[in-house]
Amino acid sequence: MIFAARTKPHRLIPGWLIHFGVFGVFSVALIDSSPIPLPVPGSTDVLILLLGSRGGLPWLLALAGVAGSVLGGYLTWKTGQKGGEAMLERYVSKRYRSWIKRWVKEHGIRTVALAALLPPPIPLLPFLLAAGATGVTRRQLVIALGVARSIRYGIEAALAIVYGHRILHWANKYLAGWSNVILYTFIGLVAAGILFGVWKYRRDQHRAVPADEHPTANAA
Repeated sequence: MIFAARTKPHRLIPGWLIHFGVFGVFSVALIDSSPIPLPVPGSTDVLILLLGSRGGLPWLLALAGVAGSVLGGYLTWKTGQKGGEAMLERYVSKRYRSWIKRWVKEHGIRTVALAALLPPPIPLLPFLLAAGATGVTRRQLVIALGVARSIRYGIEAALAIVYGHRILHWANKYLAGWSNVILYTFIGLVAAGILFGVWKYRRDQHRAVPADEHPTANAA
């Protein structure tokens, strides 16, 4: 077990999720910042608050969230770097594409840091792709994501320490009766989101075959 429970398990949080702890936060944060983001925004934030309140090590949970987010963000940045404008066209709607590109070009890592710092519904994926497509360096990306996520998850860890009992009391009072529904709905959404993201990513990669590699181009 990554950390031991200090008190009797609360009804809202299953025992297996408590002991999944640090690794679970790292995994969710990694996926949420990857090219295949979770369909439930703020999943990492909720896990840090609940698991930290439950008796885990809030600062270790926050560190796991930062590490996972930076790694996932790097993968998304790399995708944008390789795919360039084509990746932005596939993953970002036309309505927001030009605005996001302009902001990243003009403000660079500050835009990425702000997107990583703000809570949902602010999406991080478009800004990471734009950072890769517009020339933000790996070092700049890691610094921006690391600092922003450290502030965000650090605040949540502090909230878990100071208000942990109140958070659990409120959650158990209003949500405990729905704990199984909430948990399995979340798991189902995560699984569906990952499968859809993988399918979409593979389809887009297949469509992105350069013209000089296409059979008809070679025949000409």
